Amino acid sequence: MTDVVAELERRYPPAWAEDWDRVGLVLGELSAPVRRVLCVVDVVPETVAEALAAGVDMIVAHHPLLLRGVSSVAPTTYKGRIVHQLIRAGVALYVAHTNADVAAPGVSDALAARFGLTGLRPLHPPAPGSPAHGPGRGIGRVGELPRPMTLAELARHAAAVLPATSWGVRAAGDPGRTVRRLAVSGGSGDAFLADATAAGVDAYLTADLRHHPAGEHLAADGPALLDAAHWATERPWLDDLAALLREALGVETLVSDLDTDPWTVHAATPAVDDKEPRP
Repeated sequence: MTDVVAELERRYPPAWAEDWDRVGLVLGELSAPVRRVLCVVDVVPETVAEALAAGVDMIVAHHPLLLRGVSSVAPTTYKGRIVHQLIRAGVALYVAHTNADVAAPGVSDALAARFGLTGLRPLHPPAPGSPAHGPGRGIGRVGELPRPMTLAELARHAAAVLPATSWGVRAAGDPGRTVRRLAVSGGSGDAFLADATAAGVDAYLTADLRHHPAGEHLAADGPALLDAAHWATERPWLDDLAALLREALGVETLVSDLDTDPWTVHAATPAVDDKEPRP
């Protein structure tokens, strides 16, 4: 396991993570052998069951299991049950979160690749002097689409190229607006709305956009917005992660395609003309 941890920390140094984040080795003996790894976005009962069924030695996750402090990991608690399952099965757990977000290549590079973006640059570079500051690094990516699309076309295209979820993709702005330059940011991205405006993009795709910040952004003539499922914007990075471990260390790598987005049903509002008249 020492070699796996060293390779992960070479590509995604823990010092690059935000101060509030919790990354690195969570469970596992460094002396234990690692032959098979499962890459996941979320450590939840379903992905743990997938790991145990596949007989992996290690899970590498994007989201921390223990982000906030806990006073107990008793098996009567949600997170405690997961910890006990993994320890009993001898499965290690490693997390690369915001340190993988800012890396180059990192989470948003994999997302940008789904759209064929070229001329990439960071949407929100790290502050000068910070540990993560460096060429190409930062949150999100800005690039040029292979061809211009209307916002409506881009929303449909995004739904087709991103992993399928019940949430799908919704857009805000003029459906006929032409989009040439696109910003993307994997995961929750409404903290970077001002960065998208400053970047001069035509549209910004991320996840977890909220009503008031989005409305105020559009009212200030900011770029059009596309809101995808959180899991779907980060799942593409797992392929890059798996390739890194496979090529650098020769370990067998599996990628979880279990949709861990919490939303499971989507029902579009009928068009106005389709609504039955009120009695």
